[in-house]
Amino acid sequence: MGWHQELLIGFDLETTGTDPREARIVTGALIEVRGGKPIGRREWLADPGVPIPAEAVAVHGISNERAASEGRPADRVADELARALTGYWDAGVPVVAYNATFDLTLLSAELQRHGLPSLRDRLGGRDPAPVIDPYIIDRTADRYRKGKRNLEAVCTEYGVVLGDAHNATADALGAARLACAIADRYPKIATLGPATLHRQQIAWYAEWAADFQEFLRAKGDTAAVVETDWPMRELTHRVS
Repeated sequence: MGWHQELLIGFDLETTGTDPREARIVTGALIEVRGGKPIGRREWLADPGVPIPAEAVAVHGISNERAASEGRPADRVADELARALTGYWDAGVPVVAYNATFDLTLLSAELQRHGLPSLRDRLGGRDPAPVIDPYIIDRTADRYRKGKRNLEAVCTEYGVVLGDAHNATADALGAARLACAIADRYPKIATLGPATLHRQQIAWYAEWAADFQEFLRAKGDTAAVVETDWPMRELTHRVS
């Protein structure tokens, strides 16, 4: 039985923006999935403490008024998400996140912003693992496929019904089901243990980042730097 048939945790955040070091959590979801079927879920709605830009509202549909009236304090939401995630990692359960570097870096920044223990602190100094990122795996397994690589497009490629895109719960479930679908298509991926797959993704991402940086510099952006960290960016300065 491959990892994709065991317990997986789908994880997704909807936020105020696209910079993971500056954006704030608006909604979050953790979905327990076994064999592609949801068996449990936790959902959060936060008051991010800053205005939600109109372009972000247009994506996830959470208005400033709703976040202020129904959302819980941002520090409590970040703390509860971190506590739940690290509990799964301590138990060896893989967390699935599409483009994991965004969600995990953003959560890490929120923890720092509110003076809360980091993910590594909660894990006794260990990095968050195992993480399964369908974005990285698909890009490596089918690197020459043309077209978009966002969650909606890749779900369509693998026949996964996404549902309400840009809803944290739907996206978390979609990511977990997509991971299972990729493993079904590529048996070699399915046979890797979660810890081995995690290490492979670190290498795959670093290789892609180096190639992309070289491409950008060859195109004339001689100062281009593509960060190589996965599944979480380092916070190089105190976030505000």
